[in-house]
Amino acid sequence: MTTEATLPTTSAPPTARQVWTRTRGVALALLLLLAGAVAIAVVRSDARHGELDPRSADPHGSRAVAELLADRGVTTRVVTTLAEARAATGRDTTLLVAVPDLLTERRQNELRSATTGSGGRTVLVAPGSPSVERLAPGVTAAPATSPDSTLSPDCDLPAARRAGTADTGGIRYTTTRPDADACYPSRRLATLLRLPDATGSGDTVVLGAPDILLNDRLDEQGNASLALQLLGSRPHLVWYLPSPSDTSAVTPDDERDFFDLLPPGWLWGTLQLFVAAALAALWRARRLGPLVPEKLPVAIRASETVEGRARLYRAADARDRAAAALRSATRTRLAPLVGIPASQAHTPEALLPALSAHLRGEPGDGPGLHTLLFGPPPGDDAALITLADQLDALESEVRRP
Repeated sequence: MTTEATLPTTSAPPTARQVWTRTRGVALALLLLLAGAVAIAVVRSDARHGELDPRSADPHGSRAVAELLADRGVTTRVVTTLAEARAATGRDTTLLVAVPDLLTERRQNELRSATTGSGGRTVLVAPGSPSVERLAPGVTAAPATSPDSTLSPDCDLPAARRAGTADTGGIRYTTTRPDADACYPSRRLATLLRLPDATGSGDTVVLGAPDILLNDRLDEQGNASLALQLLGSRPHLVWYLPSPSDTSAVTPDDERDFFDLLPPGWLWGTLQLFVAAALAALWRARRLGPLVPEKLPVAIRASETVEGRARLYRAADARDRAAAALRSATRTRLAPLVGIPASQAHTPEALLPALSAHLRGEPGDGPGLHTLLFGPPPGDDAALITLADQLDALESEVRRP
């Protein structure tokens, strides 16, 4: 029996140099993206470090105004929890809320309840909507901010008139309260409001921008004068810096999952990394058709391939697979010799009659053609060898002229 074998199309594993050559473009792109993300995070972190913190000497900190207040006998105390802020309210205290928008709705309502009727002053720094509506009822934030940062008082509030122009341009507010002092208007909407409480001794000040409290802006315009008058009207100043770690007023409604705690910039950065990875995958997916055969590093003889496969069959005791392979290969080679199309080579009704007509008689004293070509698998190795010999004899008989 003749045996045909073809060389496989596998190749040796790629070397480390080949792997680096193929992946260096993707690695470089990922490295650049990572470096850009780190640089942006560092820049943003430096820009916001100590913002509105009276202990920070950074440009966006507020240590300068705290030092000036201390020279005038006003004590400044920093608190980071709602419980501390509520306990500190009183007639002789000014409570400054640095970032009101960081407070949840429940915390804003509790803070408003604590300051109402306390007789002290509450200063809200740039509260947006709807924060200002909860912390200062009757006040609404306009959707558009002030186009100018430096504005004139244009009101009868003594502190504003003495300070003159100041950098209050930011969020603009409207109010329905007739007793409110609306100062530093921008296009007819105020950027500073003073709202007296029912006791007549306390009030709430809504400030549209934090610029007059920042270290690098305190010496411009009338910023220092306005800041000292707004924060120095009482002997004690409590500077409330809302903290995400504040658990003094946590309720099930306030609980947030891990993704809510991530800054928006990191979420966008992660999305960009996924997009970059998808683009890199599309760029590297160049084999969209059939596999391309590659040259083997060495030539392998057909006999070695046959022997190797035979050893695998024997190790697995797969006589049925070996017999099926022998019979299939024999039928495929016999079909064109007896005038049968290759598509009908494995159909007994088409192959056997044509094969019987071609033979002068059945080969030797062996089994019938049907049993030989389509019979059951052999029971042992000896029967398999006998089957191979009989198939080889049949093919030789057909090929004999």
